[in-house]
Amino acid sequence: MTTPDFVADAREILPELVALRRSLHADPELGLEIPRTQRQVLDALEGLPLEITTGANSTTSVVAVLRGALPGPVVLLRGDMDGLPIKEETGLDFASTNDAMHACGHDLHTAGLVGAAKLLSKHQDTLAGSVIFMFQPGEEGHGGAKVMIDEGLLEAAGDRPVGAYAIHVAPGPKGFFATRSGAAAAGSNQLRVTVNGRGGHGSQPHQTLDPVPVAAEIVLALQSFVTRSFDAFDPVVLSVTQLDTGAGAINVIPEKAHLAATVRTMSQASLAILQEGLPRLVKGIASAHGMDADVDFKVMYPATVNDPAETELVLKTLGSAFGSKRAQEMPSPIMGSEDFAFVLDEVPGTFMALMASPPEIDLATAEWNHSPRVLFDDAVLGDQAAALAHIAFARTAKG
Repeated sequence: MTTPDFVADAREILPELVALRRSLHADPELGLEIPRTQRQVLDALEGLPLEITTGANSTTSVVAVLRGALPGPVVLLRGDMDGLPIKEETGLDFASTNDAMHACGHDLHTAGLVGAAKLLSKHQDTLAGSVIFMFQPGEEGHGGAKVMIDEGLLEAAGDRPVGAYAIHVAPGPKGFFATRSGAAAAGSNQLRVTVNGRGGHGSQPHQTLDPVPVAAEIVLALQSFVTRSFDAFDPVVLSVTQLDTGAGAINVIPEKAHLAATVRTMSQASLAILQEGLPRLVKGIASAHGMDADVDFKVMYPATVNDPAETELVLKTLGSAFGSKRAQEMPSPIMGSEDFAFVLDEVPGTFMALMASPPEIDLATAEWNHSPRVLFDDAVLGDQAAALAHIAFARTAKG
């Protein structure tokens, strides 16, 4: 079977993809309910030979299925659609017109997936199997992928997918792809602690149970716990990001002290240690000072783990389409998290990065994802769409 030249085809549709990306960028929405974004996606897909369904359970998702003319397996391609509650400071002429921002590149992910749908639809007659296009809301902390799976995403084409793939833009030399076998991104967890003391006047701490120094001791102990409990080659990152007593006056010893931390993991083994060890540590310190503590450890996203065989296929396919120098293996995973992990828990696949900094940006000082000043060059949209199309075509052809 001759593989279509998706890279050349993508050049023809690049202007419309750029226009879609910029329209999405100017009007970002947050969370699971993003109806204006959904409407733009549905309009962009109109006229293509797709079976389209939309979300039902408080999510404005879009699932589109393309059935090839030839027999073959099902694969899934993902693009997330939601923005972040960040006020944009880029100065772009298509900058956000509201208080949200596409600071993580989801506007490119959405437009790139529309592009892949257009490219594969053009070659439906030589496509083996079926492709599910997963347009996902609620990636930024809302578990949108899990919601879509619960709604039947993986059964949308009848048979379950044999492979699932997603591209995420990142700062770096424009047009270079990067991925790796095994853990590609960390699992995300949240730790919340309340130390329960007995308040009083700041001048008489001996008549109180002061939760403040206990909370401070817990913060330091958490750092030691991480550095002394885990293999350096199975990293855990714990950062206490919130510390509060709610005291209304400086001369008041508060009743309670609250702290919260984000905890990143790379393995189920590390997660199990944290789930048992962190409550024991926190409660033990509070008890040593005659107090107790409430501990809530919440698992948010699992680690994003790439399948070795699928990743090998992705690197080979991207190398063939774009040249081997533009398809590289990442030396190590990132400690950020990604809810495509829920899909990869169910289906073998690969999560990959596409570097997308504008050429005039100094890469040494480039703003990163989630910055109000981050910039991405939408000239990569053609390659993004072509990459997804090439991967889907290659995987379905493999059988």
